Amino acid sequence: MIRGLWDRETVALMVLAAMLPLAAMWLQVEGVDAAFKLVFFLVFAGIWHLLFMLVRAQPPSFAGAVTALAIAILAPEELGVVHLLLGVSFGVVMAELVFGGWGRNVLNPATVTLAFLGFGFPAAPWPDLIAQIGWAAIPAALIGLLTGVFAGRVMVGALAVFGIAHLMGVDLSGVYPAIAVVFVLLVLDPVTSAATRTGRLLYGALFAALVVLFLIEWHGAAPIQISAAAALLASLAAPLLDEIAIASWLAQRRRHLG
Repeated sequence: MIRGLWDRETVALMVLAAMLPLAAMWLQVEGVDAAFKLVFFLVFAGIWHLLFMLVRAQPPSFAGAVTALAIAILAPEELGVVHLLLGVSFGVVMAELVFGGWGRNVLNPATVTLAFLGFGFPAAPWPDLIAQIGWAAIPAALIGLLTGVFAGRVMVGALAVFGIAHLMGVDLSGVYPAIAVVFVLLVLDPVTSAATRTGRLLYGALFAALVVLFLIEWHGAAPIQISAAAALLASLAAPLLDEIAIASWLAQRRRHLG
């Protein structure tokens, strides 16, 4: 993907820059332990990127820092180092690097890591994000929107469904921080989200609908667990949503042209 200055790493840097308000607030709230956790994931994800660079001449990406940040904020707590290394290895390697690196992957590596840790170690508690961290996701989303790396239609689709759910009496206040952070870190990923205009609306709406469904029916699940599961299923459905959008457009063209 090269168009003037807009190559793969420019987009990755813009995504990373958009995450700075969220990262700064999380580090301020969580303190030194959060900084050590972030460094740990940065180093280990960087090792895998270095290995693939040496073995396959595959260039590393700044997007690895976004992956490390997402895992550091959202990963279950009280897990041992070996458990975390297994999860990060599975997510970074199987969801990203084997496909040729960031920009060619189908699923977000942080989403896959969280799914691996959640299913593999279901007894581990999930983090409880406070409201300030959730609010910090708003400037992150706005920066990404203004720089063009986040799709506004995904936001519109999700906000529409959440608005309808609120009018129907669904209480989202307790899960808002987790939803906002997962939405910015995982759902708005410009690589793994839907690519067509209609597909992006459906993708954002599907994520929100899954969150509402899980919130109502998945008793005992943590807010981050609900949001991450919704992000995973929405990402899996993104290619199908694009296919539906393209098929609908072609059908309209055929009717229009006779």
